[in-house]
Amino acid sequence: MTERRLLLVNGPNLNLLGTREPEIYGSTTLAEIEQQVAESAAEQGFDVRAVQSNHEGVLIDAIHAARADCAGIIINPGAYSHTSVAIADALTGVELPVVEVHLSNIHRRETFRHHSYVSAVADVVIAGAGPSGYQFAVRHLAGRLSS
Repeated sequence: MTERRLLLVNGPNLNLLGTREPEIYGSTTLAEIEQQVAESAAEQGFDVRAVQSNHEGVLIDAIHAARADCAGIIINPGAYSHTSVAIADALTGVELPVVEVHLSNIHRRETFRHHSYVSAVADVVIAGAGPSGYQFAVRHLAGRLSS
């Protein structure tokens, strides 16, 4: 097992970051976020495997695969936060520390966004910090895994 690897999971529509509703999600692209996460992780002695998909099963398969070679998971499940018991079950099943990240503050948005199945199984939830939330997630996991 490669214990110095983090899995970065981004769910549906996050491939549109930088152009999709910039007033909510900002102008940073997913590629830029992935690069920032990789750089932050490298500073902490970790590497990163990143996956983004609009398909729930692809995300679940990536979470399952992390069991073999990752020490922790950073996940922005996007809209699957509010609908996917299957993703929450996958995260529970792999028994790795999980940080859930949301670019926007889901609790200040539409009522249906206030509940997250993933939050119930995540060790930490970061919402509303924009792209910096991912950096916070890396630092949290690195600290937890290094102690």
